[in-house]
Amino acid sequence: MLTAIVGINWGDEGKGRMVDLLSEDQDVIVRYQGGNNAGHTVVNERGKFILNLLPSGILRPDKVNVMGNGMVIDVKHLAGEVDRLREGGVEVSPANLKISDRAVICFPYNVLQDCLEEDRLADRKFGSTRRGIAPIYADKYMKKAVRMGDLLHPDYLRSRIEEVLDWKNLCLGAYPGAKKFSAEEMTDWLAEYGERFKPYICDVGAYLGVAARQGRNIMFEAQLGALRDIDFGIYPYTSSSNTIAAYAPVGAGVPDLKIDRTIGIMKAYSSCVGEGPFTAEMFGDEAVRLREAGGEYGAATGRPRRVGGFDVVASRYGCRVQGANVLALTKLDVLDGFDRIPVVDAYECFGELTEEFPFGEKLNAARPHVTYMEGWKAPTSSCRRFSDLPAAARAYVDYIEKAVDREIGYVSVGAERDQIIVR
Repeated sequence: MLTAIVGINWGDEGKGRMVDLLSEDQDVIVRYQGGNNAGHTVVNERGKFILNLLPSGILRPDKVNVMGNGMVIDVKHLAGEVDRLREGGVEVSPANLKISDRAVICFPYNVLQDCLEEDRLADRKFGSTRRGIAPIYADKYMKKAVRMGDLLHPDYLRSRIEEVLDWKNLCLGAYPGAKKFSAEEMTDWLAEYGERFKPYICDVGAYLGVAARQGRNIMFEAQLGALRDIDFGIYPYTSSSNTIAAYAPVGAGVPDLKIDRTIGIMKAYSSCVGEGPFTAEMFGDEAVRLREAGGEYGAATGRPRRVGGFDVVASRYGCRVQGANVLALTKLDVLDGFDRIPVVDAYECFGELTEEFPFGEKLNAARPHVTYMEGWKAPTSSCRRFSDLPAAARAYVDYIEKAVDREIGYVSVGAERDQIIVR
């Protein structure tokens, strides 16, 4: 069985929490795109862990985790992430972590370029996490990247870095006073942070192909959500990779395989980190209350998330482009204390109501059409069966299920592994 866990909205839906839960029945967990520009927060019996690069299955000692060719890897950040996990009692070794030889390396010059460009854009910025993700993906598609497998060939690695830096320093020269980088400096950086990962590097496509033929269960873990996909998201305020489930086999290194099941993750309300259109956004005291109740701050950046009511229009679109078979609704418990709950059931665009997710300037001009549902004003965190939920909470879940036309198979009522309702 090949399963994809993907975000339906803008990211931050709680994918890490669901991957950690559902990985119990998996053999291999694969991250297939993105870098350290977003975080998955997982709470288990050993504490709270924030994972930026590593698959969330790394917290289960009997699982194999794969970082696919669709990822971009800052080896310094990866080294720090591994060290923090080990301090928390989590084992990370070549036995349970495999890194694609085709994944590209995110260098300090990519991070600098990202920061310089966001500063240049000023009020027109895209809301980058300033971690070099867009520049390194640009380098990849301009064929100016260094790949993890190059670490295994020191002479070629040095010549490749020199070739790339001849060009990259020209690009950085467009920014007044920007630092220039030497091949020796970058080689030393790789020796300090990348050398330790050489035993982890392999042809993960070959490994996954064998695992699939053996009938092992493989889970593909996405970063961010459908609305941050480079092709189908709120461009240009997107990530720089394909976050949709259809890309999972490609980004994992097994384009010949097909996903059997796609589980879409979405919150019981809306949240968004970064810039760009967010039609459901609430403001003022109502927004502050929801943000504080949900702890809505970015796992990677600590930035306050923009929040709003559940967005039927965006979620229905996200379900479609993700090809979701079943949904997990997270953070229902966050709404326990609200008298009434806002839902965006349509958009008003240029004087007309629409239930279809718009594109471009039409999306920029969209305003929310809001309806309110009855709150339940009762705790749900101890509920373990759907029938245990207050009647108004059940009605809310049923409404969302019907509105987005997908079955909600899981309802999360807390961050702990056991705070889940399986329908």
